[in-house]
Amino acid sequence: MMDKQRILEHTEGWISERFSEDTTGHDQWHMKRVVKLAKQLAEKEKADSFICQLAAYVHDVPDEKLVNDHEAAMKEIFTFLKEEGVPELLRHQIWLAFKDVSFKGQYKVPETLEGKVVQDADRLDALGAIGIARTFAYGGATGAEMFNPNSVHAVKKQDNPSQDNTTINHFYEKLVKLKDLMNTESAKKMAAERHQYMEKFLTRFYAEWNGDD
Repeated sequence: MMDKQRILEHTEGWISERFSEDTTGHDQWHMKRVVKLAKQLAEKEKADSFICQLAAYVHDVPDEKLVNDHEAAMKEIFTFLKEEGVPELLRHQIWLAFKDVSFKGQYKVPETLEGKVVQDADRLDALGAIGIARTFAYGGATGAEMFNPNSVHAVKKQDNPSQDNTTINHFYEKLVKLKDLMNTESAKKMAAERHQYMEKFLTRFYAEWNGDD
């Protein structure tokens, strides 16, 4: 019989080691927060908690922002899960639960309830105080300018790159959109509060930048 708790513990250890030196906001703590959020949402939405937690742990392993070889990273996940004794059908269900998590496919709704839960959990961790902190961590790690009042905010499009690659503009490219992209009712409620906090931060940021506080 499959020991789910053992598999979860081994997966946590694997992910902790793999992302121990990340400074982009996609570190082991991000994974663990997403797992906790996914577990909470799974319970509220009646999704399979085991699938949600495993998918949440591994969701950033093949992220193209973090790895050079997406396919190789995917193979690592499946090899790890197979060695842990996860059956083939369950491995497929886990894949379905994390393959559409990335914001890169922002308008692609996951096929399964578990996928919707994990996508929501990941997006929730990009909102609120944690989301703000992660955004500046990523900007610092990638050498992005914090803010430039002379640049024009522009949403990045495949055929029209943004004119503004500052960290503050990332809020407009991605973060302020997330509230309306949540899949589950439970996540929508959580996102609303975190979004409000983020909006207050932006208002305060501009006030302090302009010396109007």
